[in-house]
Amino acid sequence: MYNFELVKPKTIDEAVAALADEEAQALSGGQTLLPTMKQRLAAPDRLVSLANIAELQGVSATGGVVTIGAAATHATVAEKAASAYPALAALAGHIGDPAVRNRGTIGGSVANNDPSACYPAAVLGSGATIVTNAREIAADDFFEGMFSTALDEGEIITAVKFPVPEAANYRKFIQPASRFALVGVFVARFADGVRVAVTGASNDGVFRWSEAEKALSGDFSAAALEGLSVASDDMISDIHGTAEYRAHLVKVLTARAVKAAG
Repeated sequence: MYNFELVKPKTIDEAVAALADEEAQALSGGQTLLPTMKQRLAAPDRLVSLANIAELQGVSATGGVVTIGAAATHATVAEKAASAYPALAALAGHIGDPAVRNRGTIGGSVANNDPSACYPAAVLGSGATIVTNAREIAADDFFEGMFSTALDEGEIITAVKFPVPEAANYRKFIQPASRFALVGVFVARFADGVRVAVTGASNDGVFRWSEAEKALSGDFSAAALEGLSVASDDMISDIHGTAEYRAHLVKVLTARAVKAAG
């Protein structure tokens, strides 16, 4: 590691002001940023910790919407969202290991937009809204590709609002070394249709499988997926799985999620 300044603001306004320094970077759970810094792949002069900001904490449910503060840890989401949104809570409860779940945050994961992270699938699959210090961004407009989002420089996520579906489930094939999703699929059925979001598979990051959404909106059963396939052209291919394997897993896991969601 190397020397850097650690700032611990108490309010969102203080955090935004601290991030105005072009050498500053936001620090949430630090599960990605700190290892990156240890490898000297990032070297910010100032880290602005969001962990002590009360406005970024908490999980609440009202009017069919679950609102989660950006600094809520995965463990907190797994516990506090269990009754209101079981599928989301179950997803959070299987991220990484206990150490990761007690430090990593939903805001950090969504802002980082790792192509194999679980939360982006839940956000996109739920049609959630990302709330920042400046605006609200629909999930369909937020994710812009691998490690890329619609966030502006210095803009921070303050909360994520999840509309609760009639039924939902998340299935992932775990890459055992990292416990990231080799492929993960989040399926959510709403009154006006079904959303299917896939993570871990594409070089472009999380995406919606529109063909499956159309089929499942007419018949919410695994049988509706018969005859469908996912193109492997843009899929990740590495030592853990070929592009074709990942494309196959997308369909398999979508069917499993549908069956589990009922």
